[in-house]
Amino acid sequence: MNHNDTHSDLDNEKLVFADDVPASEPVKPQPTSHHNRPPWKVIAVDDDEYVLVLTKFILAEFTFEERPIELLLGHSGEEAIRLVKEHPDAAILLLDVVMETASSGLDVVRHVRDVLKNTLIRIILRTGQPGHAPEETVFIDYDINDYKDKSTLSKQSLIISIIAALRSYRDLRTLENTRRGLEKIIDATANLFEPNSLKLLASGILTQLASIIDLEQSGHQHTTSSIAFSDRRGEMLVYAGSGRFKRAINKPLKQILSQALYQRIQEGMTEKKSLFFENYYFGYFCSTPQIENYILTEAAHNLDDTEKNLIDLFSSNISFSFNNLFLNREILNTQREVTFTLGEVIEVRSQEAGQHVRRVALYSRLLASKFGMDDNEAELLYVASPLHDLGKIGIPDTILNKPGKLTPEERATMEQHPNIGHAILKQSQRSILQAGAIIAHQHHEKWDGSGYPQGLSQENIHIFARVTAVADVFDALICDRCYRRAWEMDRVLALFKEERGKHFDPRLVDIFFENLDEIIEIKNSLQD
Repeated sequence: MNHNDTHSDLDNEKLVFADDVPASEPVKPQPTSHHNRPPWKVIAVDDDEYVLVLTKFILAEFTFEERPIELLLGHSGEEAIRLVKEHPDAAILLLDVVMETASSGLDVVRHVRDVLKNTLIRIILRTGQPGHAPEETVFIDYDINDYKDKSTLSKQSLIISIIAALRSYRDLRTLENTRRGLEKIIDATANLFEPNSLKLLASGILTQLASIIDLEQSGHQHTTSSIAFSDRRGEMLVYAGSGRFKRAINKPLKQILSQALYQRIQEGMTEKKSLFFENYYFGYFCSTPQIENYILTEAAHNLDDTEKNLIDLFSSNISFSFNNLFLNREILNTQREVTFTLGEVIEVRSQEAGQHVRRVALYSRLLASKFGMDDNEAELLYVASPLHDLGKIGIPDTILNKPGKLTPEERATMEQHPNIGHAILKQSQRSILQAGAIIAHQHHEKWDGSGYPQGLSQENIHIFARVTAVADVFDALICDRCYRRAWEMDRVLALFKEERGKHFDPRLVDIFFENLDEIIEIKNSLQD
């Protein structure tokens, strides 16, 4: 048979094999349909090049569920393993049994299933020498899905085998995607309940949405783009973005969406409901107390039922996460208000600077952040530091507000305020009050061990207390007190240099000077 006889044989549907026809380039994917789905990948491996030519010819115009075939060709067992390894998302492996050895194809099956752990790819064995590998034995001993004798293989039977294999692969992939999607939702649930900032939470949500929609994408290359936005002072502004929307943060929604798309999601915003349309998901989330947030996700293809179901399921977790964030923020704001109010009450009673506790809190958060604490620790210190002098509530007014120098007995009484503050706060199980107890107890300890009430030194003093000590002393010296006038800045800075490694943690003193401009800016922004 020569090349000119190809069409007549195809018309008669009987495939005839020859050795003198070269294989051509792999089939290029056809333009995708309006669904914009990628083509089905089919790997065909045979040492007879004419078999590959005929396979290519038959599948060139073939589509299944409006998706064409991308045919990847190989000529040996080694090439078969390489192609499956490089294309783990391939749907079908058409595999010759006898190639470089009598068992090459069977060896490939073992490697694909046992080594590469690819259980989804549908394997169709094809052989021109069925006696080398009897059909019943092969089906029993090897994890294959179909077995064809080349001598009886026709165009119609190949197409039928391909359709059956693609349906099977499609259903298995759907189940696998559902399983992986559920795993991602379960994993995301724990992670999404941790963030304490709206931007961080939204970024996590957008990442998880991309993972759910792009389950068949290898690695971390997602084709999905998303934004999270909300009403900020009467205008819809983006506060998180991914994919092509990554640079849209802080931009008005109308600037980054087409007018048609903006009008489409207006329906969801007006009716306060989530929507699926074409390749978009619009999510509406209303949190307690009545704070509305929105998400728009743009996939590279029309969303199928599996993806919609997973997104719906994930959306319930998104709602819980937004609620959790805002409720936690409400609790934190309440706790912060209580601690600052308590601190300010003590300062008013001792006739000291009205903004002292707020400045100390801001200094402390800045120093903590520069010291290397994470955001959560720095925020905890910020909220707890106003409680540093809570123990002064137990000190008599005559001592607390005495304009002159204290007597040794009065000094001894004054030095009891760390113990009093600690005693008031230590029984609480709340993290803020626990941190406040430590700060109240240790903020008068000194790096060299000469402080009070315990005489702790160096890193035996909790870092929260070491930071607060720097912030507290600086603000106390730079502001007027009932017993003295404020020091000049040069004198304050000279004292800190002198007390580096004595009163104060030397590293914190260095950080203090490295960030002095920001510290002074805080001081000037909160005048008494």
